[in-house]
Amino acid sequence: MKKSLAFALAGGLTALAISPAFAQKIRVGCTSSADCGTAMVAVDNGIFEKLGLDVEMTRIALNSNIPPALLSNSLEIGGPTSSVFLQAADGGLDLVAVAGASYMHEASNEGTVAVIRDGVTIEKASDFSGKKVGVPGFGAYIHILFVRYLMENGVDPASVNLVETSFPSMPDVIRTGAVDAVLSGGPIVARILESKTGHLGPKFVSELGGDAPIIFYAATRDWAQANPEAVKKFREGIAEAVALIEKDREVAIASVAKFTEQTPELVRATPPSKYKAEITAEGLGWWLDLMKKQDLLQGSVDAANLLAP
Repeated sequence: MKKSLAFALAGGLTALAISPAFAQKIRVGCTSSADCGTAMVAVDNGIFEKLGLDVEMTRIALNSNIPPALLSNSLEIGGPTSSVFLQAADGGLDLVAVAGASYMHEASNEGTVAVIRDGVTIEKASDFSGKKVGVPGFGAYIHILFVRYLMENGVDPASVNLVETSFPSMPDVIRTGAVDAVLSGGPIVARILESKTGHLGPKFVSELGGDAPIIFYAATRDWAQANPEAVKKFREGIAEAVALIEKDREVAIASVAKFTEQTPELVRATPPSKYKAEITAEGLGWWLDLMKKQDLLQGSVDAANLLAP
């Protein structure tokens, strides 16, 4: 009887030890795009759960809202664009990169475009002068590259009326005529084209080129230092998700469609994202050089110091 009770107790304790209720809770915030697809896949396919992490994905309206959400402890991990992250670090926010997410590559560069409202003609950089253009967050990846595109084509960025427009609202602001164009990619572009309220404009990112990180996973330095095992497991989960997506893109399509509330057909029709689990100082350095040329950084940022151990 005593032996049976001992076995029962041991079994119960083992069950408690591996129960998801005792897994470490991590809230991950990303905008409504495919860039955090690896975290979505790791959640939906039980990868994080297997590693003892209880990860909850949260949609964030504007990428620039992610650093404040990390600082306020509304999120443990977020997916800021490289430019938003670097501006936050330059402004004194003590954030670190914990894992890679999406990277620029030929297909994604081709798919990140200006979508023009029907009835408006914009075919080249100079045509943007005097127009109202929606960008998914000031200082975000798309905004920074668009400004570079204008400057390299001799257009004063101040001549363009840029307004912050979240990804989910872009189809509506195009339809209602609130803006002349939006800068977007992925399922949002497909949704606007499908509604026949807008048409493709300049492929400004493709014209610029590049293979730097777009979005990566970041946390406060305090949280990362206090939770080294969670950071390690999170990286492992992202790496496993990358490998799974490389074998079968459909798993990413399903998760991205679920998180962004788009149909799988729309997601499938857009260029696939390129995912890597790694983030390097060299990748951040590419953005540092670009942002310094636009006078977007006030201090001296050391890319190597922005990587979590």
